[in-house]
Amino acid sequence: MTAWEPGRAAGLARMEAFTPQMGRAYSANRNIDLGPGRNDHVSGLSPWVRRRLVSEETVVRAALEAQGPRAAEKFVQEVLWRTYWKGWLEMRPEIWTAYEAEVAGRRARGEAGSEAVLAAEQGRTGIEGFDDWARELVQTGWLHNHARMWFASIWIFTLKLSWALGADFFLRHLLDGDPASNTLSWRWVAGLQTPGKTYLATAENIARFTEGRFRPKGLASVAFAVDAEPAPAPRPLPVAAGATPDGPHLLLITTEDLTPEDSVGPWEICGVVSAMEPGIDQRGELARRFLDGGLVDAERRAAGRYGQAVSRLGRLDGLALVEAVRAAGATGVVTAYAPVGPTASALAGARPGLQAAGLDLVSVRRPWDETLWPLASRGFFPFREKSEPALRALGLPV
Repeated sequence: MTAWEPGRAAGLARMEAFTPQMGRAYSANRNIDLGPGRNDHVSGLSPWVRRRLVSEETVVRAALEAQGPRAAEKFVQEVLWRTYWKGWLEMRPEIWTAYEAEVAGRRARGEAGSEAVLAAEQGRTGIEGFDDWARELVQTGWLHNHARMWFASIWIFTLKLSWALGADFFLRHLLDGDPASNTLSWRWVAGLQTPGKTYLATAENIARFTEGRFRPKGLASVAFAVDAEPAPAPRPLPVAAGATPDGPHLLLITTEDLTPEDSVGPWEICGVVSAMEPGIDQRGELARRFLDGGLVDAERRAAGRYGQAVSRLGRLDGLALVEAVRAAGATGVVTAYAPVGPTASALAGARPGLQAAGLDLVSVRRPWDETLWPLASRGFFPFREKSEPALRALGLPV
């Protein structure tokens, strides 16, 4: 697998190199975890897709055109899982709010710094495989998807640690850490996402799909679902931009969409600013480096596209945006839609300040999200059934 170079060109190069494997080879080998530097049978595209240095639509189109719908089915399905998680959470933002509150509460009580949690995060539990994955995550910023499931199961059911603190550990270190897929995948393992249905890691399964590298002893033999309130009913998606507003706008680049030149539409742009993800100081070193490099790359491309220098905001709030809008002589801010997470929360907090100054904040949702997110009101398989005509409507050769 190639190094995690944080730019759009590197992501596109990785996609092109992996396209010949997006068919039956991927389907046959995707569940096998051979260890750091050896998992070339999975794409490793998720860090670039997470920040939309390469979009989901671009990756799915490449797979379908190269392999055809039948051979590419499993690869496309894995891409759609991330879209499903995003749509599901977008219609139930209370889940993210509750997760943040639980992590904050456990930190305040000192649980996040307990010896049991630190031993798990530092790979000092004595559990074969688990300790290796903990170190691999911190040292590389990535884990095979099967390893993520095993790790979460052992964390919750064998070590009996808080699922939310485990999800927080992943989110801090994963290069592809995503509020939707990360939080909801941990909830799924814990039996919260599909009530009562848990995921139990077994030594036999781990040995099989690591080709004998690991066969941990002493794993939990049962997995009782974590108690929690039922998930709320889905609500309609928040309204995104409709018609193009009048007047020149300030383009805001956030780390939720690092290809602004093809995501915000035909707005008249009179200035460009960027903003780092709130809470970046809490992320691991590799995640910070990838995110900063991706933002630098987006800033460079935007400067070329719009013919002007890009300045980075020191903070993402109403005051900073009002100052930037006025300096640019703009009538408001336009930005790619930020799904549920730290950036969306910061933008929501900034909106009243902009409105008080008589300025608008326009969020533009990509057609991929506008088309597919509303289909995520129930489980993944109903979503998958509805996705084929939706992909066809987007012009994809399904």
